[in-house]
Order: sequence, then structure tokens, then C-alpha cells
Amino acid sequence: MKGATCLASGVLLLATVAFAQMPMQQGAPQKVSLAASLQRSYASIKLNLTQGAEKMPESEYGFKPTPEVRAFGQLIGHVANAQFGTCAAVKGVANPNQGNDLEKKATKAEFVKALADSFAFCDDAFSSLTDENVTQFVKQGQNEVTRAGVLANLVAHSNETYGTGVVYMRLKGLVPPSTERMQQMMRPRGMD
Repeated sequence: MKGATCLASGVLLLATVAFAQMPMQQGAPQKVSLAASLQRSYASIKLNLTQGAEKMPESEYGFKPTPEVRAFGQLIGHVANAQFGTCAAVKGVANPNQGNDLEKKATKAEFVKALADSFAFCDDAFSSLTDENVTQFVKQGQNEVTRAGVLANLVAHSNETYGTGVVYMRLKGLVPPSTERMQQMMRPRGMD
């Protein structure tokens, strides 16, 4: 029971984050399913991570705020590693990246490609979610976990890592993509 409560709380938190990052829409209220909430959250973090990876200059991919933490490029590789492993479990296939540590890439182009490849691998895991299959169990390690639980954890992990990367960008004087988009939405029309 405790696990189900934690899962439900986590999914509701992710849905709230997804709605907070979506533009305000006029019109009738919508009913958004669990599957659609996860898809929206995934699309949001995909956009943030992809734009963040592109925005950081090549020269800063080795930047570490302190020696004990990952470099910016390693953050990108870490997300890609996690996405390959998690989406392989959801899809019920072998991890196509098994044994290839993407944190050890050397250039911005390699990190950006690794991230893009991991998103390409995960896209159908999210796009194929339905109200019928979102609560089906999939094998993750030695456990069986709902598809929603596994994918919600992936989105949460990716958001945490993006948040870490935002600090790196700010330390380098860069405005994170999510902030930049929000500022553009808040800017009065005709001010561009």
C-alpha cells in the first residue's frame, strides 16, 4: 500500500510539473490521463535537456563546479545511460547501450549525439503509452514495476539532472532554456 501511495504521489507531482511548464491555454478544462501526463512530462524534459546540451559551449563540457561532481558533459552522458537502461526495461528488450558508458565521451558532439540517441530509443516507450497499458507490470531488475512507475522515475531523474545542469549553466552566465522560454512567454507582444 505504501508503494502505491508513493507512486501515486510521484505521478501527481510529475503531472503538476508538466502542467506548470505548459503554456496557459484558453478554453474548456481538460481531463488529462496518466499516460498523457507522462507523455507531456517526457516531452518537456526532452526539450529542456536537448536545448541545454546544445546551449552549453564545447569549451564548458568539462566544467565541474567542484572536483567531486560530474562535469557538464558527464551529466548529459549520465542521462543518456539512464534512459537507455530504463527504456530497455519498459520495452522488454536488451539495453542496446550495455557496456558503453556514455559519461566517458570526449566532445560536445559525442555527448549531444548520445543524448539524442537515448531519446530516440525512449520515444516509442512514451508514445505507445495508453490508459490500458500504463499500469501493466514490466520487469525492472529483479522487480516488477508498473510501466507508469518506471517512466515516472525516469522523468524525475532526468528533471533532477537537468536541475543540476541549470546550476552549471548559471555559473557560466547562461540562461537555461526553460527560463528563456518562460521569459519569452511573459514578454508583451511586439517587444521582440
